[in-house]
Amino acid sequence: MRIMVLLISYLIGSIPCGYLMGWKKKIDLRRYGSGNIGATNTFRVLGPEAGSIVFFCDVAKGFLPVLIVNNYFGPFWAVGAGLAAIAGHNWSIFLGFRGGRGVATGAGVLLALMPGVVFIAFIIWLFVVIVSGYVSLGSIIAALAVPLIALFLHVPWAYFIFAIPAPIIIVIRHLPNIRRLQAGTENRIRFW
Repeated sequence: MRIMVLLISYLIGSIPCGYLMGWKKKIDLRRYGSGNIGATNTFRVLGPEAGSIVFFCDVAKGFLPVLIVNNYFGPFWAVGAGLAAIAGHNWSIFLGFRGGRGVATGAGVLLALMPGVVFIAFIIWLFVVIVSGYVSLGSIIAALAVPLIALFLHVPWAYFIFAIPAPIIIVIRHLPNIRRLQAGTENRIRFW
């Protein structure tokens, strides 16, 4: 039964919200912008309204399974469900095991497990994005800060198990962005 819970969490995470939003508008997001199906590329290609909907959908994919699993099976299985949801988003069975970067889905998991951590990580993300204009850089730095924030806030050690592998997965998924940042070709968001 509990293994089935992880499989269901993976399948929920696999729902390609960005791809479906693009399909609705007859645009394959994988062929535009960064080629990613996440909220940032949706925002760039389809606009703020579509990007916001995809963001909330991706957050919900991490939040809801973890919240439910935590209530019924406890923190260890909740952490497993969170990692499964992120894996589903990043390697969606519906898109040939391709997908997004896992930031919004990871934020949803954090929101269910450690809301204080996600709040501070969001402030870090926002600061980096506003100063640099790079969403990817903000995501990488915020992800790397998660274990330190969790340690600082003394979260339960069962939740801390999530705070180590999830940021590593997010950074690995951002390797193409890191290469573009180094080359100076990464897309920026202009605020002024």
